[in-house]
Amino acid sequence: MLRKLTFLDGPFYVLQKLCFPYFWRDLLFLQKVVRYGVKLEVFKLTSSVRTVLDRFLQQVQRIPDKPFVIYDGNVHTYRDIDRRSNRLANVFLEKANLRKGDCVALLMNNEPDFLCVWFGLAKVGCSVAFLNTNIKSKSLLHCFNSCGAKTLIVGSDLVEDLDGILNSLLSDNIQVWAMRSWTKHTEVHSLLDKLESASEKPVPAALHAATSLKTPTLYIFTSGTTGLPKAAVISHLQSLKAAAGFWAFGATEDDVIYVTLPLYHSAASLIGVGGTIELGATLVLKKKFSASQFWNDCRKHDVTIFQYIGELCRYLCNQTKTELDKVHKVRMGVGNGLHQDVWQEFQSRFGKIKMCEVYGSTEGNLCFMNHIGKIGSVGRSNFFYRLLFKYDLVKYDIVKDEPVKDQYGFCRRVDKGEMGLLLSKVSAISPFFGYAGSKELTEKKLMRNVFVKGDAYFNTGDLMAEDHEGFIFFRDRVGDTFRWKGENVSTTEVTEILGLVDFIQEVNVYGVQVPGHEGRGGMASIIVRSGFIFDGKKLFEHVVRDLPGYARPLFIRLQEVMETTSTFKQQKFHLVQSGFNPSKVVDPLYVLDYKQKSYIPLTDTIYQSISAGEHKL
Repeated sequence: MLRKLTFLDGPFYVLQKLCFPYFWRDLLFLQKVVRYGVKLEVFKLTSSVRTVLDRFLQQVQRIPDKPFVIYDGNVHTYRDIDRRSNRLANVFLEKANLRKGDCVALLMNNEPDFLCVWFGLAKVGCSVAFLNTNIKSKSLLHCFNSCGAKTLIVGSDLVEDLDGILNSLLSDNIQVWAMRSWTKHTEVHSLLDKLESASEKPVPAALHAATSLKTPTLYIFTSGTTGLPKAAVISHLQSLKAAAGFWAFGATEDDVIYVTLPLYHSAASLIGVGGTIELGATLVLKKKFSASQFWNDCRKHDVTIFQYIGELCRYLCNQTKTELDKVHKVRMGVGNGLHQDVWQEFQSRFGKIKMCEVYGSTEGNLCFMNHIGKIGSVGRSNFFYRLLFKYDLVKYDIVKDEPVKDQYGFCRRVDKGEMGLLLSKVSAISPFFGYAGSKELTEKKLMRNVFVKGDAYFNTGDLMAEDHEGFIFFRDRVGDTFRWKGENVSTTEVTEILGLVDFIQEVNVYGVQVPGHEGRGGMASIIVRSGFIFDGKKLFEHVVRDLPGYARPLFIRLQEVMETTSTFKQQKFHLVQSGFNPSKVVDPLYVLDYKQKSYIPLTDTIYQSISAGEHKL
């Protein structure tokens, strides 16, 4: 019997498979994204805004007894987290006198109470500023000024970290609450003892009712070119978009999602927690990532999806191989920064886990998603995507550290496959909410009159390339930031801190590639002040006291003269290219050594040890 011919047998289908192999997958993926986007637009038009908190409360009604958070062997259901956050909300209203519209800072490590405090504050109508638990005193005080917070809630294990700045906080009329039953500081209020008598009844819904998707709900701090952390404004719109990430990649409510990344970052909080809530799934939360415990945790809790950054996957690949490497139920990883070599090794060793790269900064207005799973690509674009989201790659002069302009002063687009600076057009569909506390900071992140007079683009600061199939590849960072150990490092902030050392006359901070590591390690070129000598111990004590671990320069280079550009900006390009190899750099080099508590001379032996991965950085 002859089979009836279908469309799939026709020449058009063969042509499509040859010329547009991803057509249907792109179309189906974009349909999901657009459908979700239309729902958000309806919220805008009808003013019936549904927030991530509203979605959580829906899930509490729908699946109250389902495990929401599993932490340290303890299971917390959707109802458990809801009731505890209700207790906290009532304490915040009655004891802390918080009111709708207040901004509250949260300094806490990964634990269920991070979510309970976050949701409790949201129920009262407060915006929440997530503080990086690594930042030091000067930066911490700056965070309060930038977001306007007058209340700090601190985790029980971080109270002692406030000793150096507590008096400054109190003198600024900032009330401090600790997740403890009592505190030795009379000025620090305890929360846990007050929870025991607090009501589990919900606070009035009117307190957290939102009328606009553009209303700020969170402030997440990101390092930037200005030096001190910048408070990126996170609106309900951005929170809802991020919460759809897992769903867009095909996750369901049956998935168990493993999050080891810090909740103060947008990846873990907005995508990880928000995405779990959107699905009605289960979240396995870890205080800190542990390479040795990772797969045991996955097997123990039947994890199906995990969040990653590139460094995390490299650490897993560096673990000793075992017979159980492929014994697990993990089917998907969602994250960013996964290099091609690690990607291939990871899948070869641990099985065909679909790795879903997501590109986008906390404050940015553009997102790429590699839904195809193309190894090495951070995301995908196509004809349909470009209709909705306007972005461009423009020519960039790496030596001069500036975009290339034409005779009329406008930027020039790159050709397919050519590297360029990624810019995203600011529009109603892709708004840029900027930073709290300073219009100047927000404006610095924008480029105006890029292609025509009056246009405005968000400057990502990333050099990217797009191949002929529409896959996007990350190439490098430009300007005054680099990434190390999953954190953005501001060269300006490090420069300012190092500049306080008495023997340093001038300093130029930059990032260098380190074999076997993701991102770039910090390096500082220094001119020693006349009449002084370089003191490695003094510099070590200074950076350990005033800089978080990820921002401390690993290498020091002593120079007689600092090279500058034609516009008298410090020249970084040649320093970056030179690296830290003592056999190629004639200037004296030093390396950070925690055992000797000093910066010690960087010898060929130490360099070889670092390159071989034997010397821990």
